[in-house]
Parts: sequence; C-alpha cells; structure tokens
Amino acid sequence: MLKNDLSGARVVAVHAHPDDEAITTGGVLADLAARGADVTVITCTLGEQGEVIGETFAQLVNGDADQLGGFRIHELYASLEILGVRGIHLGGAGCWRDSGMVGDPANEHPRAFIHSGDRAVEQLKELLAELKPHLLITYGPDGGYGHPDHIRAHEITHAAAGEQRILWAVSDREELEDGLKAITGLPEGWGRGELSAVDSVDLSVELNDEVYATKVESMRAHATQLWIADGSVSRTNPVAAHAVTQQDNVKVWALSNLIAQPIMRHEHYQLGAGTPLPEGATGVLDGLEV
Repeated sequence: MLKNDLSGARVVAVHAHPDDEAITTGGVLADLAARGADVTVITCTLGEQGEVIGETFAQLVNGDADQLGGFRIHELYASLEILGVRGIHLGGAGCWRDSGMVGDPANEHPRAFIHSGDRAVEQLKELLAELKPHLLITYGPDGGYGHPDHIRAHEITHAAAGEQRILWAVSDREELEDGLKAITGLPEGWGRGELSAVDSVDLSVELNDEVYATKVESMRAHATQLWIADGSVSRTNPVAAHAVTQQDNVKVWALSNLIAQPIMRHEHYQLGAGTPLPEGATGVLDGLEV
C-alpha cells in the first residue's frame, strides 16, 4: 500500500442502511482512505427495520421501543471512523426511513425510502455537486439481493450522477461458493443457505491483511446486526461464536438470520456507467484521471 498515492481522488459510496458500507465495500473504502483519497459514505436510512442480535438491546426494534435507528447511528459512525471516511445522511439523519423487505408493513410508511421520489434525487445531486466525486459506488439494479432500499439507492445514484464512473458492489459466485465450502464447523444454531452472487465481475480487488482487518473491525462495529464467529464478545452481544474454516485468514460471519458467510479476501465490482475499467485493472480508480 502506497501512502497518499491517491491524494486528490474523491469517492462517494451511496448505501441504503448502516452496515452496508462495511459489508459490501469496507475493504475498498478503507484502502482508498489509507492511500489519501477523500472518501464519503452517504447513508440513505437509519436501518429502523433491522433485527437485533443479542438480548441486551433486543427491545429497541420496531414494534417495541422503535429506537433502533437512533442506536444504529452510533454503530455507523464507529464503523466510518474505523474505515477513515466521512459520513453523511441523505437529507439529514431520519429524513428517510428503512422500507423493510417487500411486503413489510413498513413499505407503507410515508417516509419509507421507496417513496423518496424526486426529492431524494435532488438531495443526492446537491451533495454530489458539493463533493465532486471521480467515482460513485452503489449496488446493481437488483440491489444485490432484492432489498427495496438497495434498489432505490441504485436508482437515485444513477439519476443524480453526472459523468462519473459508477461501480456496483457485488459478490462473485465462485469465490463465495469456495468460501462456503471451506466452512467445516458452525456455531450452534447457525446454518447454511443460498446467498446472492453474480457469475461474472469486471473488477476483483484483493484486500491485504491490513485492509482486511480494518474491514472486519468496521463490520464488528455493527454489533446489533452482525455476528462475527471468531470468539469475540461485546456489550451488545456477550455470547461468543466460533466457526471453523479451511481457508487461512478468513473469518465467518452472519446476520440475524444466522446464515454463515465468509468475509472474503476480495471485493468485487461491476461497471455500471462511465469510464470503462482498463484491462487488468486491480483498483476502483484505475483508468480515471484524478
């Protein structure tokens, strides 16, 4: 890693909920920031419809105290600090609410992000005019796994963008399947399930040990949402989980559904718009004049 070799580069990642920045793009964002790039994460909702891992804060969820969104702000900013990047809430914290999955009653909330319309596009346009990014990162048209808020983040990013390159964060099917096959022991109650992935990618970014460790810690900051099976505990979830994998230096994690996944040693991207990636590209800014 060359320190400050990306000084002057400006990158914006548009994400739907707190924790998405860490799960899907944490390695790349940490690497860019460590190399001097100006990196901003725009988060569109507070993740109010999330579930909670661990009993400590279990009653913060919608249906009980409905305080989870406010709690997740602190998890988000802890994650952003670990990554070394700036954070902005689209429209201000609490402007748009987590819409939940398709069919969730939260779909009908008047502030649900899926109803954000032209207002959200204009909010993002204003931010991009100020930030002037060379690169935008978001999700593909299906939002990665079909979440309506991820799809909406994709839509507003493309609607608000100028001539910037847009990259979509995706999971490479082959590497994901290899990682899943390598998991030989799961914590009690954890299981296996089908995960969303794509058959081809335009860019595979290798995460060195430093960047990988930073990504893991940024994910760990979202303790109400993610459980990392490396024996760690926290105030949020004081119960340790241990997974066994045959892959060296790879950790295993799960959401509240307890479907095990590897934290892969690469992050993968598809080109969504703008300047093509040059042949043999290894970084998200390759081929751009910054």
